[in-house]
Amino acid sequence: MRGPLEDWVLAAVARLRRIERHEVRAFRRWVERTSNLVHLSILVFVPLLIAFVTALSNSASRLSFLLFPPLASGTYTLFADPEGQYASPVRFVAGLTVGALCGWGALVLATELGTADGGTGVFAVGAFEAAIAVFLAGVVTWALNIEEPSAYSTALLGLLVRPGTEFEFTVSILLASSIVAFIFTLWRERFYERRAQILYESTQGDDHVLVPMRGENPDATAMLGARLAAAHDAGAVVLLDVVDDETAASAERAALDDEWRVERVATDGGTEQSGDAPADDPPDSTADGEAGVTDRAVAEAATRLEARAGEIERRVGVPCQVVVAVGGGSPAATVLKTARETNCDLVAAAYEQRHGALSPYVRDLFRGDTDVLVHRSNAGRTRWKRVLVPVRRASDVAHSMLDFAGRLVGHTGRVCVCSCVTGERERRRAEEMLADLVEAFDDGFETRVATRSIERYLTETADEFDLVFMGASTDRSAASRLVSPPTFERIQDLDADVAIVDRS
Repeated sequence: MRGPLEDWVLAAVARLRRIERHEVRAFRRWVERTSNLVHLSILVFVPLLIAFVTALSNSASRLSFLLFPPLASGTYTLFADPEGQYASPVRFVAGLTVGALCGWGALVLATELGTADGGTGVFAVGAFEAAIAVFLAGVVTWALNIEEPSAYSTALLGLLVRPGTEFEFTVSILLASSIVAFIFTLWRERFYERRAQILYESTQGDDHVLVPMRGENPDATAMLGARLAAAHDAGAVVLLDVVDDETAASAERAALDDEWRVERVATDGGTEQSGDAPADDPPDSTADGEAGVTDRAVAEAATRLEARAGEIERRVGVPCQVVVAVGGGSPAATVLKTARETNCDLVAAAYEQRHGALSPYVRDLFRGDTDVLVHRSNAGRTRWKRVLVPVRRASDVAHSMLDFAGRLVGHTGRVCVCSCVTGERERRRAEEMLADLVEAFDDGFETRVATRSIERYLTETADEFDLVFMGASTDRSAASRLVSPPTFERIQDLDADVAIVDRS
């Protein structure tokens, strides 16, 4: 038997592991944001690249340290805006090299004209030489369409090299900038442009979907979950029916065909029941009328689940199974426990409300440790080819909504990503935010910026779409939600389905 000290040590280790997993997950979601990823890349790659080039230059004593200031600033420009105007490797290498040549040309021209004036001091240059170097750099880079801010630095620093080493300085600029451009190209093509597949959790997971068969229109929600799962090769759907007691659960499991049953299913009590285990006390339909009614209800429920699973497999082509779990406690706790036991990483639940607000069942789902999508069906539709994704800021929830939207529409639908601002002064920032969001995906999303409230915008445009994604806003404080309720609570009547997304 373990002693108290050993128990304490094991508990402490388990607690540290939970904290570590939480911190790793929090860091991964932090780095999902494009701005954070770019800044982190700058802090990592710019110093490493400059150190690498410095080490190479130290091995060749004739190379001047003057090549590093423009190289460092140019490297920062590349990584700071990987999709911007100055993020071209060719422009970077050519611009810096042409700048060095322009500085060399300014020295030659000043010498030929007899206007060379070194001034006073170790690093002094003549005013005429500096002006000519900058002028030539501007004219040549403009004419060749290789305008690069750091070209002006190399042009001026080229005036400071020792006489007779101008060619070596120019070649060193060419080689060093080529190394930086090569590393930048690898980073951008192999990592940055594929960050959705590498970093975003929803693009790698959320393909095993659990659908609790409850609410107003669970069949439409089940089809929505199936289409999300079908976008991944390993996708699967599990339909969940929750009953009040073990006897009814066992009877319903026994009524299900082997094709649809999950091998092991969880109950709220924490024990697992075999999918084909017989009931402890199978009801006798001939014993009395009440038992017969129970038998018929169980058989009808099993038949309904089998029919829905068969339709999903036939129409969507994704594997579908059925779980029967015993409730008795919190419905949300039963759903979340079943999701863990069946290895599902997304719960797709039908929308439920009480007294005009979100029901406690849905709120408890949002508080769980599994990603949740709550579906509010408008007309029972089962295909969604026109999807609207309004976003307020870049976040992991926004990434998930875009990923889900792309899965639903495929290559034949349309996804519109929009942001609402209060005035024209905020438009540029919103456009940049939307560009950062959509460029990580290969689906060709449309972007819009509207200068009106989100409520008015959705009311006016919802009829153009089949589905509108919204965030659950669970990251906001209770006071904030009280002052300004989430968008999905403020807008109840839309001519489109609504999907509310929450990341655990």
